[in-house]
Amino acid sequence: MEFLLFLLRRVAWSLLVLVGLSVVIFAIARGMPGDPARLALGPRATQEQVDQLSHSLGLDRPLYEQYGLFVTGLAKGDLGKSLLTERPVNDDIRDTFAATFELVLFTITIAFIVGVPLGVVAARWKDKWPDNLVRIVAIVSAVMPSFFLALLLQILAGYVLHILPTTGRLPPNMVFSPDITGLITIDSILKGRFDVFGEAIRYLLLPSIALAAATMGQIARITRASMIDVSSQDYIEAARAFGVPERIRVFKYMLRPSFVPPMTIMGLEFASMIGNAFVVELVFSWPGMAAYGVRTIIQKDLNAVMGVVIVSGVFFVVVNLIIDVLVGFVDPRVRIRGHR
Repeated sequence: MEFLLFLLRRVAWSLLVLVGLSVVIFAIARGMPGDPARLALGPRATQEQVDQLSHSLGLDRPLYEQYGLFVTGLAKGDLGKSLLTERPVNDDIRDTFAATFELVLFTITIAFIVGVPLGVVAARWKDKWPDNLVRIVAIVSAVMPSFFLALLLQILAGYVLHILPTTGRLPPNMVFSPDITGLITIDSILKGRFDVFGEAIRYLLLPSIALAAATMGQIARITRASMIDVSSQDYIEAARAFGVPERIRVFKYMLRPSFVPPMTIMGLEFASMIGNAFVVELVFSWPGMAAYGVRTIIQKDLNAVMGVVIVSGVFFVVVNLIIDVLVGFVDPRVRIRGHR
């Protein structure tokens, strides 16, 4: 019963956030300078053509009516038509979201696989040279701008060493349609195309490393801090006094209780990367939703801009809801604090 109440509170709070997000997105989009209809038709269009497009988009209606149409469209799953591509925004986002999701999923996997072991090493040898080295690496990776690291990796690995590709998702001469899940790595395995899988991993490596560096540093530092905090608990001292092997103390009694803070950070980073990956996507010509969103902002494509932001916002809220539920399930103290 306690967990159910905790879940209902989190769901209600998430719905409130989504309502507030829709208001903010609409206000910002409608407050952008310039006429979307004029930008879409170009400077040579007549005023009559501009007025006709504005009327078809509902831009000549009062703001409250425009917001009502916007919310009604969201409820129906209709994000409108893009002025940039002249396609439904739903189709554009569906085609580009999978590429961004695959990049972010691979990125968070790298950050976890590298960050957690680094944090364990730093906690195990606290205040010794492995700890100092890990802290330096974590701080540098956390503060280094992703665009700088992306350009550096692109130059070194792509143009100097020629060991990894620098643009796109697959080689131009490799024909493959990810029509099952939209993720090339998953669909290639499902279709038995392991040659495509290998190439997809090669093309994912550079952008994923560039995007994972900051998150990896955060996970390493938080894992280190959590494990050091747990190591001072009485039951760890008791396990040491009873002669429990160090490997078991570290990985069973220290690492497992320390997983909640890194898991929370991973959820937040995973959710935010969907919208924040645009720099890396632009550098590596990755055909994702974040890069698509930048193009629509430049062209002042209101429907597409609002579609990208609302999808990113919904994804962020849903992922955080899942993380809250998982953390509440793993750690009862979170449910108790939430109840209070």
